[in-house]
Amino acid sequence: MARTDVLLLHAPAVYDFRLRRSLGGPVSDLVPSTPIFEMYPIGFLTLADFLEGNGYRVRILNAAVRMLRSQKFDVARTLRDIEADVIGIDLHWLVHAHGALELASIAKSVNPRAHVVLGGLSTSYFHEDIIRNFNQVDFCLRGDSTEVPFLQLLGSLEGKRELGDVENLTWRDGRRIRVNRLTHVPETLDHIRLDYRRMVKMVFGSRDLAGHLPYLRWPDSPMTMALPFRGCVHNCLACGGSRRSFSSFLGRKGLALRRPSDIAEEISIAAELVSGPVFLVHDPRMAGNRFADELLSEIKARATDARIIFEYFSPPPVQYIRRLAKAVPRFDVQMSPESHDESVRRAQGRIYSNTVLEKTLKRTVDAGCGRLDVFFMLGLSGQDRASVRETVRYCGKLMARHPKLSAFISPLAPFIDPGSAAFEEPDKHGYKKLLNTFEEHRTALLAPTWKLALNYETVWMSRDDIAAASYDAGLGLNRLKLELGRISKDEAAAVERRNRLSRAIMEHADRAGALPDDRWIEAMSKREGLPDVGGIASLLVSEGELCSRSELKWPSKGIRVGLAAVRALLGKL
Repeated sequence: MARTDVLLLHAPAVYDFRLRRSLGGPVSDLVPSTPIFEMYPIGFLTLADFLEGNGYRVRILNAAVRMLRSQKFDVARTLRDIEADVIGIDLHWLVHAHGALELASIAKSVNPRAHVVLGGLSTSYFHEDIIRNFNQVDFCLRGDSTEVPFLQLLGSLEGKRELGDVENLTWRDGRRIRVNRLTHVPETLDHIRLDYRRMVKMVFGSRDLAGHLPYLRWPDSPMTMALPFRGCVHNCLACGGSRRSFSSFLGRKGLALRRPSDIAEEISIAAELVSGPVFLVHDPRMAGNRFADELLSEIKARATDARIIFEYFSPPPVQYIRRLAKAVPRFDVQMSPESHDESVRRAQGRIYSNTVLEKTLKRTVDAGCGRLDVFFMLGLSGQDRASVRETVRYCGKLMARHPKLSAFISPLAPFIDPGSAAFEEPDKHGYKKLLNTFEEHRTALLAPTWKLALNYETVWMSRDDIAAASYDAGLGLNRLKLELGRISKDEAAAVERRNRLSRAIMEHADRAGALPDDRWIEAMSKREGLPDVGGIASLLVSEGELCSRSELKWPSKGIRVGLAAVRALLGKL
């Protein structure tokens, strides 16, 4: 196998999930991933493109997907065969605290000469802790934009510069921990690209499609992404990517923008390769009206047939909605009001009324939005179980009013993010922080049920309350969707059965102090009419306990292996 300069490696949340018995629960019901969170961050793609553009051979290996797809997949053997000089592992979301460090250990054991590098938001927060206590990690790169520092690090390892000169680097100098200055915080992102043709080239070069998949179900429901900027102007209470977080430990005081023409071009390229939707990460209005207008103009000028999913981080004015509709014939929208209760919503950093929210939703539907998804959460500051029940009723009201609108609800799990206001000042916001250190979070991921992995409670709801409210809310919303004709009787019945089964397993664990054995689960599954569950391990890839995963799918014809893919391959050759 051809040697690789840099291997970008993505871990499951818990490394040995194929052997360990645990109940993942509904923590990932509203995201593309399963409960092992096998979706790698978008930064993998920009980093791979940047390093390849600077002459390095880069490969992505989504070990989590490969492990999900096959019980026989041998991580150690694969890493031994690849022979990478440098192995980059993402620790972006803290939910990977266990898997990322275990993969680092395996990588070091099979290839002791390889240099292991960690990066991502969680790495940036816990960098000194990781370097001090985990010898399998050689370097931590801090910040939200590590393309240039990673290139500097590669140059240093080749003897072209000193490690002390690598920006944003935390490293071990003998027994001393060295923390280089956080000086690379770019104001613009003109140096990066998100070109999916590069992904096609890497797949052909490695002959490993499965290893490059963003998440397990991507072939059935493919989606690409476009990145307008990094950073955030909002201060959502429990978010590690909030303005407060970026400012306090990532060194970012404002947004790092990309050229609208580059973003629009990448959307067009993605649409050529994949017939699924393109998700525009972040609300472009965060960068100002001028930026948003220019981006829409650039998209319109290319006359792409891409289906583009936009986010509203706050209710936009009607003029923006109309401009969006004119620029993008096929557009969808996602919005997260968090709660029906305006005071609870305000506590999370969402400062707008229900009247404004409802006007926004109506204007969006009237403008021709193909699909409008509205997301609510539970486990919030100021929210009790009665409030959650009222949120479910509010969801029914919205769906009854707008046939194109779908409402969803999910627990805030497993963690409130380090760096967020809720994590740093829990008492001020009504949170009870149950875990503090990196090791405590890493160990918590090994808990037998998802409820016991939560790193918080609130003044208004305990862990038990959050779990019970999650299952209740899922059932209530599922029944409303059935009444409104949004889902079939079979779909509704399947969700209800999975919900009851997951709750029964958790209750058994609470009583017995351990999870039931697979025979108990199989018997319960048959009583529920779910003979295909076949033990607790398969619940990891279940079709959803709060809603059916089919509700989250966009229409797609899959991957287009046509002229665009052939041109990409020819470009590599």
